[in-house]
Amino acid sequence: MAKRPDAAQTAFGPMVIAAAEQSYPEAQRIVRDELAVRFLPPGMRFGVRLCKWSFIRYGLIRAAEKKAPGMWGSVLCRKRYADDKVAEAIAAGIDQVVILGAGLDTRAYRLGVPAGAAAFEVDLPVNIAYKRERLRDIFGAEPERVALVPVDFQTDDLATALENSGLRFERPLMVVWEAVTQYLTEDGFRSTLRALSRAAVGSQLIFTYVRADFLAGTNFYGAEALYQDMKLKYDVWHFGIAPEDVGGLLGEYGWAEREQVGSREYMTRFIEPSRRDLSVSELERFVHAEKR
Repeated sequence: MAKRPDAAQTAFGPMVIAAAEQSYPEAQRIVRDELAVRFLPPGMRFGVRLCKWSFIRYGLIRAAEKKAPGMWGSVLCRKRYADDKVAEAIAAGIDQVVILGAGLDTRAYRLGVPAGAAAFEVDLPVNIAYKRERLRDIFGAEPERVALVPVDFQTDDLATALENSGLRFERPLMVVWEAVTQYLTEDGFRSTLRALSRAAVGSQLIFTYVRADFLAGTNFYGAEALYQDMKLKYDVWHFGIAPEDVGGLLGEYGWAEREQVGSREYMTRFIEPSRRDLSVSELERFVHAEKR
């Protein structure tokens, strides 16, 4: 398989966090994803299974927190938020789920296919190739009703790629765009929104973004080491948004902001009910929008 670029390598970290979460008692889990560990490479699967011992689990969390305080909790909460929004959309009758930058995401197999929805997983070709291998190993074949769509958001025609894979823009969509936008340029972000502007009225869109002041280096939110890695060393984070600019940006492409959540909402909705001692970072936020 081709060498994975730096941006593609980042697909593994969040799934390690989701997989390690399954070692907690069910009542304390923020995310419930029994498939997560099965999508990881063998070495990572072994490491995750060691998390059944609490001292290893806590050591892993402490190591992550040194680089980016609150990001472990933030990843868990954003995954739970996305799970809840996808489940709500499917329950409301939306039967097409588009996952942009799918990486090792398992929602199509946990939430979409079991409910009879069609899913479209979009990612870089190298990530799609790896996902295809894992699906064949896990399920014996690529599950029906899931289309794997290789796309470079910076250069490819997203709308055409989705239509060629069977998506019908005239019917409402549920679009999940988690932990991707910071890897794009502003042009790449806008071209994706332009493609999604064709979505039918009533379609739902959720996406995360990193705050613009973090990428500008004016506010590190306690995560200067993360800034050094993602912005300076590897130069893979390019685009950020200020919270107050989200509504206007979406409006240019026919979307209306319905909700924007971050650390405060995550703490109230997910962390406090779990009775876990976890902090949540301020530097990433989730947006829920609806097609007007």
